[in-house]
Amino acid sequence: MSSGDGRQSRAFTKPTFTEAQASALVESVFGFKVSKIQPLPSYDDQNFHVHISRTKDTADDPVEYVLKISNTESSQTRDLIEMQNHIIMFLREAGFPTASVCRTKGDNTISLVSVDSGSETKGFLVRMLTYLPGRPIAEVAISHQQLYEIGRLAAQLDKTLEEFHHPKLNLLHRENFIWNLKNVPLLEKYMGALSQNRNREIVEQVIQLFKEEVMTKLSHFRECINHGDLNDHNILVDSSKSASGDAVYQVSGILDFGDMSYGYYVFEVAITIMYMMIESSNPIQVGGHVLAGFESVIPLTAVERSALFLLVCSRFSQSLVMAAHSCQLYPENKDYLMITAKTGWKHLQQMFDMGQKAVEQIWFETAKSYESGISM
Repeated sequence: MSSGDGRQSRAFTKPTFTEAQASALVESVFGFKVSKIQPLPSYDDQNFHVHISRTKDTADDPVEYVLKISNTESSQTRDLIEMQNHIIMFLREAGFPTASVCRTKGDNTISLVSVDSGSETKGFLVRMLTYLPGRPIAEVAISHQQLYEIGRLAAQLDKTLEEFHHPKLNLLHRENFIWNLKNVPLLEKYMGALSQNRNREIVEQVIQLFKEEVMTKLSHFRECINHGDLNDHNILVDSSKSASGDAVYQVSGILDFGDMSYGYYVFEVAITIMYMMIESSNPIQVGGHVLAGFESVIPLTAVERSALFLLVCSRFSQSLVMAAHSCQLYPENKDYLMITAKTGWKHLQQMFDMGQKAVEQIWFETAKSYESGISM
């Protein structure tokens, strides 16, 4: 959702490049002539879908890209964003459907551009990735088997990243990064964005329970690098027809590595479960299918499993509180910022009303059913 550390507590400037200015950037930084450009939704950076004109020199290059312009706060973390680019390239080489990173005219993966706003000069990091085909899974009805596959994908991602080496890997220890699940207590600073109602009471309970029941268990969780944002708009799927004529969806793209940080296996599966619940007509059932897929690669320990319910509630809380806070800052971006809130509060309330024991029973029995080959 965002790529700076503790960013929401500090002043930063979201880029506001026009389409003409973005086209000029593509030409000056990457050397491509733009034939068409259109803005894409973004949380606190700026993205454009770029079509380039083919020339003799670029005949074999892709024709569609995403131009990504980081906000002023993220633009001060060049090393971190460059490493994200290297991770994207590493995962692509390992067979994951990530984008290719476009080189600048100076043969770099990123460029800092300065913009004179009259009173001051602001710097924005610019990079360009190949545009990936497919539709966000938020737009399709996904089956239990596809939820299983997405859980499996999340685990494979974390497992593969164990093999990633980089001299500045320690930058992924992002201690005050609001989107790392470890930092749920930092939400207390943003509670003013919520009205005094049941939603706020639930979030306050989640934060307190997190301090009492999760913080004390962190040393027992197995650490890894997390993607940290496998939401229903960051996973793309392509459809094909099965023998019976039904649509079968295959993952065709994994987007947005801006929230990567050191976390734990159980964080990744909790985040994935939460986001797969958002658009589901039967959200409580989702967790068991995602968990089964994840555990087919990385089985959770008993202590990790015991924290899963509260971690899913915690991610709902992070997303809902920070969306409300960001809406106060950027009311013009409300439609995009409030995607999770449309159903998220309802799902979080339902989980609390049912209680941990009842939800866990559904999740764990569903996951167990895959062992016998009979998925529920």
